[in-house]
Amino acid sequence: MSNKIKSKPIAAIVGRPNVGKSALFNKIAGRRISIVEDTPGVTRDRIYCDADWNGKEFTLIDTGGIEPNTDDLILKSMREQAKTAIELADVIIFVADLKSGLTANDSDVAAMLQKSGKPVVLCVNKVDSVGAVPPEFYEFYELGLGEPFPVSALHGSGTGDLLDEIVALMPENDGETEKENNGGVIKVAVIGKPNVGKSSIVNKFLGEERVIVTDIPGTTRDSIDQYFENQYGRYIFIDTAGIRRQNRIDNNIERYSVLRAKAAVERADVCLILIDAEQGPTAHDERIAGIAHEAGKASVIVINKWDLIEKDNSTVKKFTQDIKSAFAYMSYAPEIFVSAKTGQRIAKIFEIINSVYEQSSKRITTGALNDVLSEAVARSQPPSDRGRRLKIYYMTQTGVNPPVFVLFVNDSELFHFSYQRYLENRIRETFGFEGTPVRFVIKNRSQGDI
Repeated sequence: MSNKIKSKPIAAIVGRPNVGKSALFNKIAGRRISIVEDTPGVTRDRIYCDADWNGKEFTLIDTGGIEPNTDDLILKSMREQAKTAIELADVIIFVADLKSGLTANDSDVAAMLQKSGKPVVLCVNKVDSVGAVPPEFYEFYELGLGEPFPVSALHGSGTGDLLDEIVALMPENDGETEKENNGGVIKVAVIGKPNVGKSSIVNKFLGEERVIVTDIPGTTRDSIDQYFENQYGRYIFIDTAGIRRQNRIDNNIERYSVLRAKAAVERADVCLILIDAEQGPTAHDERIAGIAHEAGKASVIVINKWDLIEKDNSTVKKFTQDIKSAFAYMSYAPEIFVSAKTGQRIAKIFEIINSVYEQSSKRITTGALNDVLSEAVARSQPPSDRGRRLKIYYMTQTGVNPPVFVLFVNDSELFHFSYQRYLENRIRETFGFEGTPVRFVIKNRSQGDI
């Protein structure tokens, strides 16, 4: 099966660093998606969103800045990512900067775009003054890309004319129906500390370099959605920025990245929590996993770089014990030992994703739940306090992803956490729910309508 979908026209925003590409992307998208910071090189990977103009729907791609001539590892990777976006695009939006004027790099990028053979719309950004455009605007005609469009991404002026030209150059829809990215598609967030191999795992899944991979922590600043399908099913993988300890988040870019990673968890159906096998589980890993747990997400603990570990007969057992101890609060989460570098057990991850998602989506009939409840109460009496004993009248499931169970009782204050854990264990023993947290809602009988 193909791992690419394309039915809507695609417009890619390209240009050298710090000309306002992400600001324009956000203006067109109508919401803050890309990180916008006055620092060259902030947007490093391709960012996608759906947009429309006058009824014409299309996909918009934001890219990192293109430095035509550089030996810098990150800038070279950004250039390759932009080239991939250009290959995907039906229309290219080339953004230049009025304030810095026409540069040699602009000319080099323009030449590269002309070789692509794709329609190019030249956008001269930061034309923020009201009235006639300044004389220096006209030097951008020298790029040979046709009439430039004066735009202020900051104020939004000129974007309407720009969008008119963009959609006019787009191909008509070929009539093929787009694959629905809901119903049967599992959204998977890949989370973890910086440099544990999140992008490498996603690239191994996808089978191509869609996300920049380097050994430099902090490469992935934005959360990247990637659609993928194979014999196991259909997925959207969300590769997220590494989540740093709070005291190390010392600039706005990192703060945005942490917020976006948390938002990625909220959007996901399943979270892959990556652990570095060489480092073992750390306190920070526990905190990161806690984000997924608190959000109620089905989770899998993925120990990466397993190929780098010297092993004997007890290595797996000892490491598993360390994982169970570190993540005692989410003992429901299965673990798997993999290597993104060698591909070891990577395919097995898909089976586990499918399993934990199915468990998180499971519904149990009220009759079956109350049979388990009756048996559990008979085996272990509910707690009492000052002569008053907890009575549980009824239990029913009210939600999935995660499974939510409502219990109607005589006095919710008597429902100690330890007894709630006991009931959770009985439910898991009977119905499974491996890989997913479960939630209990305790209601006094007067609060419920039983």
